[in-house]
Amino acid sequence: MTHAGRPLLYKTVKEMKKIIDEYFDWCDNRTKKVYDEKKGCEYMITDPAPYTMSGLARRLGMDRRSLLNYSDREQFFPTIKEAREKVQEDVETRLMEKAPTGAIFNLKNNFDWKDKTETDVNLNKPLIELDTISK
Repeated sequence: MTHAGRPLLYKTVKEMKKIIDEYFDWCDNRTKKVYDEKKGCEYMITDPAPYTMSGLARRLGMDRRSLLNYSDREQFFPTIKEAREKVQEDVETRLMEKAPTGAIFNLKNNFDWKDKTETDVNLNKPLIELDTISK
């Protein structure tokens, strides 16, 4: 398949994979400063960042749509598929741990769950007679 447009930012899968691995490593090892009032000092704690497709694309120097377009290229497809699956797993895990509405959204959109509404229609109840007005 011939692709037109801008030249590729990444000529090889190895180049792209290196940046992808750096992104996930950065997310896993992100830290933040915390102040301990009792001890009167600051210290660093690990605060992993969530994986996102937008964050991955930005790290690669492109937008999310461009990243997805790379997966149309046979040589990049497996690498991008693996990265997408890693992001998806992280998002799913975080939804299940912290956001019940997010978990519901995920179940409906990815696993065909549906809201169920039940209506009790009892045909054995007596009819209510209405007065009619006639001319």
